[in-house]
Parts: sequence; structure tokens; C-alpha cells
Amino acid sequence: MSPLLWIDLPGIKKLKSGKVRDVFELENNLLFVATDRISAFDCVMPNGIPRKGEVLTQLSHFWFDQTESIVPNHRLAKADDPLPPELKSFEAQLARRTMIVKKAQPLPIECVVRGYLSGSGWKEYRTSQMICGIKLPPGLVESSELPEPIFTPATKADTGHDINISFEETAQRIGKDTAERVRGLSLEIYWRARDYARKRGIIIADTKFEFGWHEGELLLIDEALTPDSSRFWPADQYRAGGPQPSFDKQFVRDYLETLSWNKTPPAPALPADVVTRTQEKYLEAYRRLTGREL
Repeated sequence: MSPLLWIDLPGIKKLKSGKVRDVFELENNLLFVATDRISAFDCVMPNGIPRKGEVLTQLSHFWFDQTESIVPNHRLAKADDPLPPELKSFEAQLARRTMIVKKAQPLPIECVVRGYLSGSGWKEYRTSQMICGIKLPPGLVESSELPEPIFTPATKADTGHDINISFEETAQRIGKDTAERVRGLSLEIYWRARDYARKRGIIIADTKFEFGWHEGELLLIDEALTPDSSRFWPADQYRAGGPQPSFDKQFVRDYLETLSWNKTPPAPALPADVVTRTQEKYLEAYRRLTGREL
């Protein structure tokens, strides 16, 4: 199966293309289409991972179902709902990779929750023993489980990396009440998802959420708890003290690190074995979490 890298829908206005997702205008709503594009080191690879967009979309649908008792989300159509008439002619391209959503005004921050010490959090801890101003115990190692999950917001970056910020700066950007609210919601969603996933052999080391306002209501938006927005680790292989195997684009990053590529565009094409192994990890994450094949 060939990956779907770019998509145009004649007669449907495209608003933007991100690293993975294309966004179209659909009357007063939005149509999200998750392609099979994959990025690493902030560069989009010239070839993608077949079915990756299906995994991202269907896992988001799955988690929205699990969490809408905690906070409403932006979905207007669920995973099994039929496409509206104006999209029927594109059904072969859009199947399992679309989400019709409300037009929400996103908050200008990423709501990150960390249960384990990894990524930028691990780098920050080594420097200051803190993450986003939160003091952590001494003696932690890479991939250590934290005493309790922490809320570590970040700025949104159109290009380059997001930047971790303190809760105080978050409150200045979005208001104290809203900051406290999204902190509480993010932690509650993480706790529920963490406990659910652990029973299915997956550790959710960290994840990021986005929230937005729609007609005065705060909604969970974007994607939720996917391999692109989270670190999923196999629980049976977890060993603190270094990097962990994961259900995401680790194979892509590891391969690229073996090259002399300077991590600026144009990115090199991925070999077939890297594409295949990465696809297997995305599909395995879906299968473990949902209990069914995609």
C-alpha cells in the first residue's frame, strides 16, 4: 500500500497543511485529514509511513470516546459516522483518516503532562533538577517514573521546537483561571489514559493536549494520546536509566542519526525496512490500546 502524502479535494477549500495534517473548510466547520507524512528533527521526510494517518485519526477517536466524560471535545462526527454528501466522492482517499470538528480558537500553549523523565524534561532536569519551574527529587535517571505526574506547559512553535514555560508564565498568557483549569483537565485525562494503557502493556511516559474555546465552551481539540503526541513505551521492556523502545518514529530517528545528514531540508528518503518497522509500531500501538485490528 502506498502512503498518502498530499491531498487536495477539488471544490473544498484547503486552509493549511501542517507536518502531518491538512485542514479544509467545511461550511462553518473544519475537516482534518491526517496524511501518512512523517517528520523528524522538524523536517518532513520525502516518503511516508503507510496507514499512519489512519492510526492517528482512529486513536484520537478512541481517546475522545474515553475522555468526553471529563471534558467535551471538538468532534462533530464520530469514527463510524458516514461522510457528508459533499465528501462522498473522496471517500476512498478519506476513509479512516478524517475528523470533522468545530472551529475552536486554540489556546496559545501546549498542555504537556509528564509521568516519566524523558526528552526535553530529562535535559532540563540534568541542568537544574527542575522542569518548568517544578522542583524534582535528586538522583533521578533518564526514564525514571516521577513521584507523581506533572503539568509542564510549552509554547507553540510554528517552526522549530516548542519551549517549556512555567505555570506562572502560562497564567500570564491565558489567564490564571484558564491555566488552572487546563492543568487540572490535562492531569485528569492523563491519569485515566495512563491507568488504562498500563493494563494493556503500554506506558504513557508523557503526552501533550491542546484546548480551545468554541462559543464560550472550553474543548479538547487537535489529536489526543497518539504516538505522534505521546511517548508510548512497552511496559514489559521498561528499564529506567536510559532511552526506552517506543511505539512511534524511533526507528526513523535512529536511522537518521546514522547518516551524515545535517538535519535541515531536504530530508533523505527512508529505506523500505525503516518504513515497514515504523508502520508495524504504529499499528501495534493501535492494536494494544483498542484491542482490535485497524
